[in-house]
Amino acid sequence: MALPKYITNLDNITQIPEEERKKLKQITDKFVFRVNDYYLSLIDWNDPNDPIRKLVIPNENELEEYGRWDASDEDTNYVVPGCQHKYTTTALLICSEVCGAYCRYCFRKRLFRNDVKEAMSDVEPGLEYIAQHPEINNVLLTGGDPLVLATKKLRYIIERLRAIDHVKIIRIGSKLPAFNPMRIYEDQELLALLKEHSTPEKRIYVMAHFCHPRELTEQAYKAVQALHESNVIVVNQTPVLRGINDNADVLAELLDKLSWAGVTPYYFFVNRPVAGNKDFVLTLEEVYNLVEQAKAKTSGLGKRVRLAMSHTSGKIEILAIENGKAYLKYHQNRAGEYGKFMILDCPKDATWFDELPGNEKYWTKPKKKTDAVVSVNELPDMPQKPKPKVKA
Repeated sequence: MALPKYITNLDNITQIPEEERKKLKQITDKFVFRVNDYYLSLIDWNDPNDPIRKLVIPNENELEEYGRWDASDEDTNYVVPGCQHKYTTTALLICSEVCGAYCRYCFRKRLFRNDVKEAMSDVEPGLEYIAQHPEINNVLLTGGDPLVLATKKLRYIIERLRAIDHVKIIRIGSKLPAFNPMRIYEDQELLALLKEHSTPEKRIYVMAHFCHPRELTEQAYKAVQALHESNVIVVNQTPVLRGINDNADVLAELLDKLSWAGVTPYYFFVNRPVAGNKDFVLTLEEVYNLVEQAKAKTSGLGKRVRLAMSHTSGKIEILAIENGKAYLKYHQNRAGEYGKFMILDCPKDATWFDELPGNEKYWTKPKKKTDAVVSVNELPDMPQKPKPKVKA
């Protein structure tokens, strides 16, 4: 199968009525738009509420003021340009500002803006920092999407990391197994690279982002199989999103299909309160109930999944929400207080940790570690592109 053709202009998607395309132009003037014909083929264009459509096609409510650009204060995690070090043993190397897909819910939606630059074409500062910090035993390549990078560039990064003895695990966060699986299974050079450096003692993991069972196509299974044959371990993390997968049967089917394919269901995430994401928001109680109902319908392998919020202070696992109380614990904690247990009041309309009364006694907002990145929460709203002047 040929690699899919990418589309960056809504006018080329004729399945969207012309009047609707005109309305959505104000969104694509502000945020980057990018999709491919393979993924578009998964959309039922006769269904205006099709979940795959909602994942990638802009919606007018993206311009509504809601949340912040950087809901988890990632600007406080940067130690050098392009590298975050939030948890002791883990570093993030933001090595790509380009995505295969620009999912409309993305928590790094700020990267879609032309006036924000966090990813670095030069990964050298990050690689040097990781080499100088022996406590870092696993590195997450993220962005953007690292698998959008040319294989030659990926080889350079992976070989440099494998030359650092204390880095045992390399993780690659990517939507491409769902969005462009052909990029994986048709690139023999990529598969050879992964197989060479994913060894019995030091594995490479791909952190896939399957959000809906309809993304698990014949091509997606083929990509997963190719990764398995290259000694790569594939796990999955899914945000629970209104209008996309806010149905227990859908989530259960996703858990089943992932488990059957040998993909570990790793996290269900609460959607972060990011600017432009209002349409996707569910309350904490709604998310918890959906996940528990889905887990009741799947096997023990599917039940391994954890429900978490990726908060400024750490990853907060939601253990239960019952009788107006939220029972939580820190799965990861930037202050090193792993496993800290919390019981907080949970209002019916609460959608995020900061909305739980008394949450502030459990954490302190961190200060920036470096001036390597501007706080995007302090940036003014990005201006619209000027309209061309029409000659009289």
